[in-house]
Amino acid sequence: MLDMRAYLSKQREVLRSRYVKGPYSLAFFEFISFGIKQAWACIFGGLMLLLLLATYLFYPEDAPLYRYDFITICAVIIQALLILTRLESWEEAKVILLFHLVGTIMELFKTHIGSWVYPEPALLRIGNVPLFTGFMYACVGSYIARIWRIFNIRFTRFPPLWPQLLLALAIYINFFSHHYFIDIRLGLFAATIVLYGRALFWFKPDDRYLPMPMILGLILVALFIWFAENLGTFARAWTYPGQEHGWQMVSLAKFGSWYLLMIISFVLVLLIHRPVKAYPPKNSSN
Repeated sequence: MLDMRAYLSKQREVLRSRYVKGPYSLAFFEFISFGIKQAWACIFGGLMLLLLLATYLFYPEDAPLYRYDFITICAVIIQALLILTRLESWEEAKVILLFHLVGTIMELFKTHIGSWVYPEPALLRIGNVPLFTGFMYACVGSYIARIWRIFNIRFTRFPPLWPQLLLALAIYINFFSHHYFIDIRLGLFAATIVLYGRALFWFKPDDRYLPMPMILGLILVALFIWFAENLGTFARAWTYPGQEHGWQMVSLAKFGSWYLLMIISFVLVLLIHRPVKAYPPKNSSN
């Protein structure tokens, strides 16, 4: 693995010396590097989406194994292979387990009250929730944990952990309580701006650190998760009310829910990956 990393690093230097001749070529090179690293960080989520779409299009209806159970078994195999090949670290596996637990509890509640349903049968399930759903939440945790390492993320004006924990807990409780009491979602949106509005995170697409406002980063990730959710519902991995008789785009209101869930996801990763602060970080090739 180290030899492969050294080889890739050497090839990057060769390409950089050959094609980077000015600020525009440098920006293009960093953009390509950013895209490659993002794809690498999304490996778990990308494979899961590919699995959902492939089984929707090609899985035989008369197969002896239910489609949902096949997805669950494949998800376990993918997870095991990522760890065995060291494409995913044990720390990232801990994050995934934590997301499994948090996500499954939410799934049990949300399916019970009819927020969404899983229209196909399954043997590997808890209540009405197929076990592969925990892996869908774990994809988010895996992505955040991996970009933390791959982009060597640093922070400035980063808030203390304890108010972030309180905010994440309030968001999680509201996902349940708003069905019975007042929905404080707008207040939670405002709290995220107060808490993270001044914070920056610095990421390293190539050999320079670049800044981005934390709020913008959370919004962008939530937007791409919303896109992924549209693919998931298109593949009938789950359906929302109104999608029983044919697919339609997931409501934009779910984008707001994913933004709030991103706060929970980020704080859960914080419990394992403690933030490294810098004011700002020095740009270097190290």
